[in-house]
Amino acid sequence: MLTTEFKHKNVIVTGATRGIGKAIATAFLAAEAHVIGTYHSHEASAQDMLAAHPQNLELHKFDLASYEAVESFYKTLTARNLNLDILVNNGGIRRDAVLAMMKAENWHQVINTNLSGAYHMSKFAVHNMMRQRYGRIVNLTSPMSREAFAGQSNYAASKGGLESMTRSLAKEVATRGITVNCVSPGFIETELIKDLDETTIKNYKQMVPMRRFGQPAEVADAVLYLCRPQSAYITGSILEISGGL
Repeated sequence: MLTTEFKHKNVIVTGATRGIGKAIATAFLAAEAHVIGTYHSHEASAQDMLAAHPQNLELHKFDLASYEAVESFYKTLTARNLNLDILVNNGGIRRDAVLAMMKAENWHQVINTNLSGAYHMSKFAVHNMMRQRYGRIVNLTSPMSREAFAGQSNYAASKGGLESMTRSLAKEVATRGITVNCVSPGFIETELIKDLDETTIKNYKQMVPMRRFGQPAEVADAVLYLCRPQSAYITGSILEISGGL
């Protein structure tokens, strides 16, 4: 989706330097938005993105799971008198293991990053957006919130919680011109998929009615759609990009 509807809009994308987050950030940049990306690791990927987009991209490195770090980040935006138009909560991690063998730290890391991180980012974004009575928040969730593969209880719980948070927040801010929605990608061809062995890839593709994995750009298109000014009556919704999974 190539559009100029986002020209001069300020867009935060968490986890913006790799995979789906990178595709979302790149799509907004192509639409002439000012993108404020966040990341926690993969410094080389961050530097590559900055080199490719020296004009309208800025990147900030911090841990979404830290309330204090997120608060500090937003204070830098407030000091610049920056009005925030769009927040995309994409950043997330996986630490797979069957629950009986899962380390407590792996449970808490996933919940704190995927769910609490979205809460941290959304709380401060809402304060900013309410002042201008306009905003778009899109949370990246997953069909695993309902499919719930074995070995992913922490991940499934984080995404199920994120969907519920989305519905509640959508109701809280609806009268302020702010919409809150989810985009739920299925199997998407990113670095995570490429690490799988051929047999696993074949089995996963057999699960998808379209018999293929999605592309990051297809997810980015869905995110931009929900962020358009014309999408003002869509809120509290979950848009699946899963090939019918």
